[in-house]
Amino acid sequence: YFDGRKPGSRPFCLLDYFPKDFITIIDESHVTLPQLRGMYGGDRSRKENLVEYGFRLPAAKDNRPLRYEEFMSLVNQVIFVSATPAEEELKLSGGVIVEQVVRPTGILDPIIEVRPSQYQIDDLLKEIRMRVSKQQRVLVTTLTKRMAEELNKYLLDLNIKCSYIHSDVDTLKRIEIMDGLRNGQFDVLVGVNLLREGLDLPEVSLVAILDADREGFLRSERSLTQTAGRAARHLEGKVIMYADKITDSMRKTIDETQRRREKQMKYNIDNNITPKQIVKTTKSLATERKPEVEYAIENDNSIAADPVSLYMNAKQLEKAIKECQRKMLDAAKNLDFMEAAMYRDEMFRLQKLLKEKQ
Repeated sequence: YFDGRKPGSRPFCLLDYFPKDFITIIDESHVTLPQLRGMYGGDRSRKENLVEYGFRLPAAKDNRPLRYEEFMSLVNQVIFVSATPAEEELKLSGGVIVEQVVRPTGILDPIIEVRPSQYQIDDLLKEIRMRVSKQQRVLVTTLTKRMAEELNKYLLDLNIKCSYIHSDVDTLKRIEIMDGLRNGQFDVLVGVNLLREGLDLPEVSLVAILDADREGFLRSERSLTQTAGRAARHLEGKVIMYADKITDSMRKTIDETQRRREKQMKYNIDNNITPKQIVKTTKSLATERKPEVEYAIENDNSIAADPVSLYMNAKQLEKAIKECQRKMLDAAKNLDFMEAAMYRDEMFRLQKLLKEKQ
């Protein structure tokens, strides 16, 4: 290849330009490492089909992400950061594990209660109303998308300000929903498996886990611990697991949370620390990211912006207007409305030029 690589060799990347002695910090490593493993496989399977049917040259296969092993061979010193590390990180760390249990705010891990699943919705409703009266927020996690949607509808019928979130909700919409929860547009957010890593919601004082005793991926020790952690930013943080039996995953989560609480309480007493509630601004991420206009008004390639258009006669301008109109309709037919809007504005500018010449 023109970059000097042989077919099959790894691509060059930013890590090649780092000095020899650098440190890599991998956040939420229990999900990041599997993603590193999956990148190569996903890219490879897509490219193989494209190459096989002649849409790409065979060289496209080597324009790829790093394999997991290639990435690990490039990093020197690594810190894996996770509240629930997986076996891979524990093995790679060789037993060198540092706990970060104490928070600067002094806030403790949430209290975890287990309640019977019979009448769980009635009990949940009572808890929600209690939190709403204090202007606090509630997260509810269900097992299926349908359950999330039906529970959301039920709560709305009872005049509870509520919304739901799951994998079918697109990313920007999720951000808007999170902003809405923080800003008080609604008090309850129902979800399936998205109420986990990286959600920093200090207003949430209650996390309710429905059907917590259904063993599986969504109710594993790691999932339960991550979900429970969403209530760890609030002074009155509490987790309610609705279950008819205590599974191994539940027991491990409860025991670990209690162990951490005891350490945190002891540290607070020894250092005379009074827990303080986190207060964060509720500036909307969605508003920050949303552009003022949905498409570019000025286009460097536009005919109207080209000085040559000033010397076009009326007939030439009419022809250019018809061409813009045709492209606008084609773009709209293909549901590419941003491009259609661009051609529409181009057509308006040409019509203005034509009017000035007449």
